[in-house]
Amino acid sequence: MGSLEKIYDKHINLQLGWPTPLLFPSKLLTEATQETLLNNKVAAQTLVYGPDPGHELVRTGTAEWLTRFYHPEVGDVQADRIFITPGASSALSMLLTRFTDPSFTQYIWMIEPTYFLACPSFQEAGFHGRLRGVPEDTGGLDIEFLRSGLVEAEAERCRKKTTDGLAFARSSKVYRHIIYMVPTFSNPSAKVMSLRRRKEVVQLAREFDALIISDDVYDWLRWPHPNSPDGAEMPKPLPRLVDVDCAMPGSSIWGNAVSNGSFSKIVAPGVRVGWIEGSPFIAKELCKIGPVHSGGCQSQLSSMLIGQMLVSGKLEEHIQSTLIPVYQRRHRAMLKSIQMHLLPLGFKIPSIKTVEGNGDEAGLAGGFFLYLEFPTGSPPAETVAKVALEEFNLRIAHGGMMCVAGDAGSVQRGKKGFGQGARLCWAWHEEADIDEGIQRLALAFRSLPQCTGAIKQLQTDET
Repeated sequence: MGSLEKIYDKHINLQLGWPTPLLFPSKLLTEATQETLLNNKVAAQTLVYGPDPGHELVRTGTAEWLTRFYHPEVGDVQADRIFITPGASSALSMLLTRFTDPSFTQYIWMIEPTYFLACPSFQEAGFHGRLRGVPEDTGGLDIEFLRSGLVEAEAERCRKKTTDGLAFARSSKVYRHIIYMVPTFSNPSAKVMSLRRRKEVVQLAREFDALIISDDVYDWLRWPHPNSPDGAEMPKPLPRLVDVDCAMPGSSIWGNAVSNGSFSKIVAPGVRVGWIEGSPFIAKELCKIGPVHSGGCQSQLSSMLIGQMLVSGKLEEHIQSTLIPVYQRRHRAMLKSIQMHLLPLGFKIPSIKTVEGNGDEAGLAGGFFLYLEFPTGSPPAETVAKVALEEFNLRIAHGGMMCVAGDAGSVQRGKKGFGQGARLCWAWHEEADIDEGIQRLALAFRSLPQCTGAIKQLQTDET
């Protein structure tokens, strides 16, 4: 591998959840720009303040694209259910602004390990100290844990005899709870929530007046897992939670689930375009947000370029012919390197296969991430991550980062479980750097005196 100086001079970042710039469809964006701005009629519609929910071209193009991919049970996705956003992160704040009120909304429920960068958005919306973790299980979420928490919250509300009069000044609809998740190729665990669990979560949301905010940003990046049998058919995409909500009898006019989508992972983060899909009432209510009501669509120019790529079919071609093959190779490179350098040390890769029966995406891989469990008896993952960065120029996202902010119970559960792990991303680096990064992680682990016992115990167990 060469001298130490040569090995560790290059920084390797397996924490960074970004797509590789070399994969950005610059040529397609250039073509879309020309088609948009060199057509006087289209340019005039593009460069004015856009319609509040987004231009009809973009909403219709998005709706048709979603329909082709998901084939919803209730029929085609309609454009009046689509609201164009500046991306999933901004959309989260928009949803909180319009559909929550700290004087009425009780708690934010987040699957743990969680997407840690979502926590500040909830805290800034007025929910400091009211974020609650819900453990992940083989189905995707511990439904009984969530139910118990919601029941206790209802009892707490009754004890406090809170008044709800202030809440409805903000919006026509405010929810009692928010349930946040990434159900397909979850960030960080890579798990896929089963269809059964999706139905159970929607039913629970209806029972306790909760809005499920589902980040559906990785669904298109999917391929057969290397462990799946040769020739195995790719399973169809599971219904999104918003589709489940529509299909189950008894849905309200507002609904209890929204899909928070983004083109950041499949086009480029810099385009700053995403969408929210929910009931038409949700889309109309979002148009009342101050900046939208004043300035129209918040990503008008970029969204028009995306719209051109959607209606031409070029975005779908880019996903299938460029993104999936590259990410599939990188995913396999990471698995191979882990198998060679980390599994012998006692590391484990939790299976994303669920056990709920019909509709599960068994044998499927995708998204951006892999979650790695550290060996029993090893020092805190944070310690390993610190050594990896300071001595081996490798950055990883250790499991302690994935706790739900402000929830002491989540922190304790993390110490006993998911906190002793790390989220690794294969999307940013090419295969050679991925392999070197895994080797550096193995070296960092071996360099710690505390790890010697864990390695020896593993070797003893094997003999």
